[in-house]
Amino acid sequence: MTRSLRALLLVFLALLGALLMLTATPAYADEVGADEPYKISGNVQNEGVPLEDVVIKVSGNGVNLEVETDAEGRWRVGVPERDTYTVTLEENTLPEGIAVIEGGNVQEVEIGPGGRVTMNFFIGQGERNVTSFFDQLVSRIFNGLNFGLMLGLAAVGASLVFGTTGLSNFAHAEMVTFGAVMALLFGSTIGMPMLAAIPLAVIISGVFGWAMDAGLWRPLRHKGLGLVQLMIVSIGLSLTLRYIFQYFIGGGTLQLPGSASEKFTLFGAVSLSWIDIASMGVSVVVLVVFAFWLLKTRMGKATRAISDNPSLAAASGIDVDRVVRWVWIISAAMAGLAGVLYAYFRPGIKWDMGAQILLLVFASITLGGLGTAFGALLGSIIVGLLVEVSTLWIPSDLKYVGALGILIVILLFRPQGLLGRKERIG
Repeated sequence: MTRSLRALLLVFLALLGALLMLTATPAYADEVGADEPYKISGNVQNEGVPLEDVVIKVSGNGVNLEVETDAEGRWRVGVPERDTYTVTLEENTLPEGIAVIEGGNVQEVEIGPGGRVTMNFFIGQGERNVTSFFDQLVSRIFNGLNFGLMLGLAAVGASLVFGTTGLSNFAHAEMVTFGAVMALLFGSTIGMPMLAAIPLAVIISGVFGWAMDAGLWRPLRHKGLGLVQLMIVSIGLSLTLRYIFQYFIGGGTLQLPGSASEKFTLFGAVSLSWIDIASMGVSVVVLVVFAFWLLKTRMGKATRAISDNPSLAAASGIDVDRVVRWVWIISAAMAGLAGVLYAYFRPGIKWDMGAQILLLVFASITLGGLGTAFGALLGSIIVGLLVEVSTLWIPSDLKYVGALGILIVILLFRPQGLLGRKERIG
């Protein structure tokens, strides 16, 4: 080996060692909101001993985040704006006999000009008030119902599209995001009252669904493209729309007006805001109206006929293209409404927010039975409950995994889904 080559090798090894030393700096085990510009962090210790897996919740200004301390007791949360936030340490996650002994487990923190703030809780030997398992369960059930109903709005629309066209529409996620972005445009940018901005956003979402069918899906269907090709087109459309959203609203989190409304105690440990109650009420009303449309109107009956047998429906005189066009409009409008409600539930609007729940939407449709609208609704409620209730036993970061695991187990015993029909193969 020549001297110059040996020198280059030594320089390379030195740089590699320096890089390893830099990357060896311990990172936060569970950092939430890493892409947000402002940070709140802390360290949970008892007499110098770090406490791991302690749950910290940060709320305020439309933010409702949860993080766990790492092996060194540290935690960090990213937030979208420099403001005052409420930081809560869940005392029931502390070791037995350990409690917050000074200042309380709920504290206010304000992010200063530097964009970062560190706060610590005073931990020591003491007694603490622990919320009972039953109260926690009831609270999670209410959150799960709220999430499940919102998920049902998106899943029912996607199920209608699949039932009438056979298309697994991956761009349905962007329909969800589109509704939230339109509500942000009308309610925040233009300054309209939200009671007018939300219905207008839903209407525009329906028009968006009509335009996509008229300009893209109907011509492709008439050209005879297969379902696999159509699905690939939907994936490409999804990616395109997603980055268009990012171009216009950026990569941060934006809040709808009123998203920071205070919660009040409904009963026991159940705390809801008026927006939560309104979200559940609106979801129920819309789903009831949708059920009436599907079961009692001529268009709804024609939709069910096409879902059962498109060829026979066409031979019976049903205008399949017209029905499918209405399906796209209704599907997009319901997805847009789901996006608005999800922006309040999450809370916040991001360019990829629809993609974050797309897998859960497909899981709900599959669990309830492919192509069945009521099956999609039932599957959504089950998935929503499983996602929220499972956090009693597993870390919040893994709550989606638990719901998908239950989906796999159920499909092993009932492959057609809960309300689906068995189909003969061959």
